[in-house]
Amino acid sequence: MAAAPSFDIVSKVDRQEVDNALNQAEKELGTRFDFRGTGAEIKWAGENAVTLQAETEERARAALEVFKEKLVKRNISLKSLDCGEPKQSGKAYRIECKIVQGIESEKAKAISKKIRDEGPKGVQAQIQGDQLRVTGKKKDDLQAVISLLKQEDFGIALQFTNYR
Repeated sequence: MAAAPSFDIVSKVDRQEVDNALNQAEKELGTRFDFRGTGAEIKWAGENAVTLQAETEERARAALEVFKEKLVKRNISLKSLDCGEPKQSGKAYRIECKIVQGIESEKAKAISKKIRDEGPKGVQAQIQGDQLRVTGKKKDDLQAVISLLKQEDFGIALQFTNYR
């Protein structure tokens, strides 16, 4: 007897794609006329953080928009980017951004409750660390759960993997 059909709900970002977007944004900040002489720069600040910096608050926000454009072009959801407000640091304004990975327990519980309340009968969701495993008797039920979750906004980027 084969195992019941299942899939995983995860929230992961391809770091290489983010790195490519960051490099493209950095190149654009260096070449665009409206960023000349503003000290605009973007760089990694640790494993899952990015720092943008410019001499004025407006240029820092504009640099952030350039970075967001590059992320969207590389099919990375903006829900996985958590940016703060521009803060003055010396003569420059700095924006700290975190790349959100994994599903925190509160959101995992909300997703699980949504599946229990509105999903088809016989479908279960288990929280496994920073992801969820959804199992059911029929693949059609799992398809229904995926479409149900795609309609809902949980504030994070969800991917559906290991569908079997």
